Amino acid sequence: QVQLVESGGGAVQAGGSLRLSCAASGTLDSPNLVGWYRQAPGKQRSLVALVNNLEMTTYATSVKGRFTISRDNAKNTAYLQMDSLKPDDTAVYYCLFKVVGRDEYWGQGTQVTVVS
Repeated sequence: QVQLVESGGGAVQAGGSLRLSCAASGTLDSPNLVGWYRQAPGKQRSLVALVNNLEMTTYATSVKGRFTISRDNAKNTAYLQMDSLKPDDTAVYYCLFKVVGRDEYWGQGTQVTVVS
């Protein structure tokens, strides 16, 4: 069974950086889509970044230019490099591995807190 384990969250000062990792264990077909979402208290889960199997990326306007999504297919691992963090980035971050037309898997979530 596929399981996604997230790591790298924590608390940082505004302007700092964090790198989130999401490692898949178990048998996993090559995902077509890898992404990161986040959910702040009292708000809906929203898209942060996506990368497809052609390395095309999509970013939320609020993070464009500050965050970078990447994937290491050999390691079945996704990353989210977050630079120039702002208090509004505070949220629980969830990774997504999706095999289009078949399955999708979500990480357990990792807390990111940015203090001013």
